[in-house]
Parts: sequence; C-alpha cells; structure tokens
Amino acid sequence: MTPRKTCVARVNAVLDHVDTHLAEPLDLHVLASIAHFSPWHFHRLFQALTGETLADRVRRRRLEVAASRLLASPPATALGIALDVGFASPEVFSRAFKAHFGVTPTAWRHGAYRDWAARHRVELSKIHQAQRKPDQVIEAAFRDDGHTWPSGHALTPKGSDMNVELKTLPETRVAYMRHLGPYGDPGIGRLWQRFDAWCRQRGLVDQRHAFYGVSRDSPDITAPEKCRYDACIEVDGAFVPEGDVGVQVVPGGLCACTPFSGTPDHIHAAWVRLCAEWLPGSDYQADDRPAVEAYGAEPKVDKNTGAFSCLLCLPVRAQ
Repeated sequence: MTPRKTCVARVNAVLDHVDTHLAEPLDLHVLASIAHFSPWHFHRLFQALTGETLADRVRRRRLEVAASRLLASPPATALGIALDVGFASPEVFSRAFKAHFGVTPTAWRHGAYRDWAARHRVELSKIHQAQRKPDQVIEAAFRDDGHTWPSGHALTPKGSDMNVELKTLPETRVAYMRHLGPYGDPGIGRLWQRFDAWCRQRGLVDQRHAFYGVSRDSPDITAPEKCRYDACIEVDGAFVPEGDVGVQVVPGGLCACTPFSGTPDHIHAAWVRLCAEWLPGSDYQADDRPAVEAYGAEPKVDKNTGAFSCLLCLPVRAQ
C-alpha cells in the first residue's frame, strides 16, 4: 500500500498540474496517470484527501481563475476567458459561473464580486478571532524552539506609509509542504516548524537555500477552508521529492514588493493592506500568479516577541 504522505504529494502534483493546464482536457485518466494510480483508485483517493470529486475540483478552479480574469483591465471577452480556462462555449461557462457564484459573469464584472469578497472577508475575520489563542501558542513555540528556528531581532516598521518597490522575480524551482485551510491559520505556523526541521535534516539550510511562502489562492474568491499555502525552499534540478514533500516551479515575473515585520497573526492584514490600499491607487493590477513571501536563506524569529521578517511579493501587471 502506498504511504499516506506519498499519496498527499501525488495529489498535490495533480492539483498543481490542473492550475497550469486549465485550457487542456483534464479528465480522470489524464490526471490519474500524473498521480501514478489507476483511475478507479485515484478517483476515490482524491475525494478522500480533498473533500471534492476530481470533476468538482477542476470546475471550481476554472471558475475561480475566470472570476479573477473577469476583473482585469483592459477587459477580455467572456468567450476568450471561457476558452482560456477550458470551457467549450460562453453559454456553458455562464451557466457554470452563475451556479457557483450566484451571479452572471457580466454582473460579477460590473460589481457583484464585491459582495462575494465581502462575505469571504467577514468569514475569515471570524475565523481569525476564534483562532487568537492557538496563534499565541504557535508564536510561543516559534520563540522557544531555538534548535529549529534561529533567533534574531525583527524590527516593526514605524509610520503608516507602505514602502512598495516593483521587482522582477526569477522563476524558482522549490521543494514544498502544503497547508490546506484559511490564510492566517495557526496550522501554517506548525507547517513551517515541520518543514524547517525536514530541511535541516537534509542539509538544505546549510546550503543557504532561500525559503518562500506561496499563497496559491485568492481569499476573496476561494473559500477559506480550500485555500492552499506552501512552505517552500529553493532546490536544484537534482533534488528528488520524497514523502509529502513535492516539487513545483514558482512562476517569475513582475511583483509589487513591500517588507513585512511582525507576528504570524498580523501577516494577513499586511497582505490585505497591500492589495486593498496600495494596489487600487497604482498603475498596476493583480496578476493571477501566486503571491509569495520571500524569507531569504536565514529566516529568524525574535525570541521575545515571535516576530519575523519577510518580503511580501504581489504579482502585478500594467493596466
């Protein structure tokens, strides 16, 4: 029997393939072959691990990516977006879109998306309030685990101005572990502890490879419990994945980058500020590449406060 960790890694590889091949046929046989399982076994395994059927997952990702692209400027046609994400016609796309989001693509584009995003933000805010105590436990674990996390001093920036700089990030091959659940969840802290320990056992930290956190979904569009967050470390072409650690390529490209320093329960608010305050007043719009937290080769946690520093990198393109 295949170990569970290996099954998780294979399913994650399929999810990554879906995201990068939305316009192509994504039927059960194609995706089962990527996971190296029989279609019969993969269908049941996928639903057991993700809580969705494969067909539902593919449809949802096509619709979520389409929802993001509908807000782009200059606007693309509904037909062009439908074909780009794998729908055979705008009619099929419109029916599926309304069934999922409750509004037509046209209404979404003309402002209905605001209600959907607002509901998700309220839901996520309630989740964060309920998780305040678990967050504090995770912060204490970061401070106290000196054998795993190097101690250092993380300054909290003063003043209210956002220091945003445009950078072109390179495409990067990474090894990763994945968390499924709300952004800002204490489980992300536990994921980083486990992943850091795994990296140290294999000497990757000694080689001064850079760490990254990758948010693969938009919390304004994807339900909190279905959002994916990857703890990553840069690896070369010779690295072979093992267990529940997979390999992916983080896309490069233009990003709006701002430094963050604070505790884990504050990082989501910093992302919201970058997206909701800086972005609307800029000459750029969000791209649909995943958002990245760049930690460098020596991430440190303040032993007194649990604060850490990183660079928040929001993928953008010119309007």
